[in-house]
Amino acid sequence: MTALFLVLAVLAVGLQRLLELRLSRRNERRLRARGAVEHGAGHYPVMVALHSLWLVSLLAEGLLRGPEAPAWWPLPLGLFLAAQILRYWSISSLGDRWTTRVLVPPDEPPVQRGPYRYLRHPNYVAVVTELAALPLVFGAFWTALIFSILNAALLYVRIRREEDALRR
Repeated sequence: MTALFLVLAVLAVGLQRLLELRLSRRNERRLRARGAVEHGAGHYPVMVALHSLWLVSLLAEGLLRGPEAPAWWPLPLGLFLAAQILRYWSISSLGDRWTTRVLVPPDEPPVQRGPYRYLRHPNYVAVVTELAALPLVFGAFWTALIFSILNAALLYVRIRREEDALRR
């Protein structure tokens, strides 16, 4: 039964990401029409690959591990669901300024509403949490560890690019 839930979870998150890419592309067109310039485009393919491979790794490790979830699976599931709330609160607060790329429109101040009143990068907090938590629901410890480390390195680069772009 856990294998079915694993497959469904991976499919659901994959579909979620595809729908988000669609929204992102729509917002990118709007931002570019307002004169937004992309910053740090070089790391974007790495980010797409990382998130795609995370899902593949989660599926593979979860299936290879076997059908039993850890006894404490509700804890990482709760963290994952909380991350989804933060993620969509962040996306909603940014409105048409949310994209998967770093696009900054000229003469528009940084968003200060929603979770951005409290955190500088709330969407990244959500991503860090979900990349670690969802694999742990299914006992995919290596996926959680390896992709958390890789994501930390990527976010180090990405946040620096974002901060540079916002300062300009």
